[in-house]
Amino acid sequence: MRRVDTNIWLQRSLPWVLPFGLLLGWYLISSREIIPTYLLPHPGQVLVSGFDYILGDPQKGIYTGRFPGDFSASIGRVLLGFALATAIGLPLGLLSGRLEKVQLLLGSTLNALRAVPGICWLPLALIWFGIGLKTTVFLVALAAFFPIFLNAEAGARQINPTLTQAGTMLGMNRWRRVYRVLIPAAMPHIVTGLRLGMGISWAYLVLGELTGVPNGLGAVIMDARMLGRNDIIIVGIILIALIGRLCDTGLHLLLRLCFKSARRLT
Repeated sequence: MRRVDTNIWLQRSLPWVLPFGLLLGWYLISSREIIPTYLLPHPGQVLVSGFDYILGDPQKGIYTGRFPGDFSASIGRVLLGFALATAIGLPLGLLSGRLEKVQLLLGSTLNALRAVPGICWLPLALIWFGIGLKTTVFLVALAAFFPIFLNAEAGARQINPTLTQAGTMLGMNRWRRVYRVLIPAAMPHIVTGLRLGMGISWAYLVLGELTGVPNGLGAVIMDARMLGRNDIIIVGIILIALIGRLCDTGLHLLLRLCFKSARRLT
């Protein structure tokens, strides 16, 4: 019984060891001024700035109380881009994994485009869409597309042909086989691709918001850099990390709610 309690305690405490260690090291470095405060602000200063940014009165400063508007703008851009990437990448990946002709048609082109850094698309996106929502959504969708597509393709390719043959023998039509055989069998890869896509969406959100949009977490980070507010930069980074983690958890829970096969994944 004691060994079981110890294992539970370890499982609950281990995820907090690294964040606590980083916070402690940051506190010691700042307190002893090993790194000047204008380069690395003290955690207390960042905490106060974060509180003002989230809950402060918007009338009392340039960054106070901005969080609700910035959050709604950023989360909308991420969800739109991620939804677009999923709607295109997931079915194409499943098709490419099951149909050799589709794989031959898409494989070389998509692998070549995947090698192009995201920042190379930024000037072209600005020319096509201008500064604002469309450019950011395009960059987010482009970035999230590749992990979603590649993992769906890998998941569909590794399915045992016996499973699809059994579905045919049971009288399932094509669409029913997709939903009852193909997707459940490929679910581990699908979940991995979607979670990777969600994570990279936040990275490319910041790239899109560094182009001069008036609101968003990335825009705040850019503005703070121009004004020398390193504390606000760190606040923005921490908030993006926390929100990204919450989005990953929410995505996982949504998949488990919608698909029985996802519930079987640990």
